[in-house]
Amino acid sequence: LVAEEAARREAERLAAEEAARREAERLAAEEAARREAERLAAEEAARREAERLAAEEAARLEADRLAVEEALRLEEEERLAVEAAIEREAARQAVEEARRRELAAVPPPAPAPRTAEQTVVMVADDSKVVRIKTGRLLAAHRFQVVLAEDGEDAARQIKTALPDVLVTDVDMPGMTGLQLARQVRGDPRTAALPIIIVTSDSDQLQDEAAAAGVNVVLGKPYPEALLIEHVQQLARVKAGV
Repeated sequence: LVAEEAARREAERLAAEEAARREAERLAAEEAARREAERLAAEEAARREAERLAAEEAARLEADRLAVEEALRLEEEERLAVEAAIEREAARQAVEEARRRELAAVPPPAPAPRTAEQTVVMVADDSKVVRIKTGRLLAAHRFQVVLAEDGEDAARQIKTALPDVLVTDVDMPGMTGLQLARQVRGDPRTAALPIIIVTSDSDQLQDEAAAAGVNVVLGKPYPEALLIEHVQQLARVKAGV
């Protein structure tokens, strides 16, 4: 009986150990399965986040590309519009110049030709940027340049020293370009001063400018070469000098 009891207890112990082992294996398997599921879930989340970030980056790059294309398109349209405006103004000026020459029944005696260095051009404009830009253009063609901040400033300087050509804006505070032209034409000492008036409304201003004694109405925007050509013609500058 004692041996049988010992054998029974040993069998129970072994059975308990086997059950404990199997339970431990089951728990380990469940833990491994849980960790694997968490790993797979983390990988899936990382994949989705990477796809989201990639989609956002692709959308940003596409938006940047479209923005650049739109900016280039607008720049090209603006460039073409400016070129077209310059071409139209050049054509109009050519027609006006041809008509003026045809209507000049008896041209006045041409004064002795001069060089650009001997020619003083006054630029009257209330815009400092325009004054500097126009002054540099004229200086680059070797003209002497005098700058006036507005019509009144130009009138004061003309009384002191008469330039050979006056280039003036129309819209200026105080004395406008047309008022300046009328004052110049009204003074016998300055009445023969050639006047070029610059305006963005060249078509509407033609008659009024002609009545004020303006020689040339130059519409904005204009080719720089056209301004130089008018100054050379009005001041009788020697060609090629």
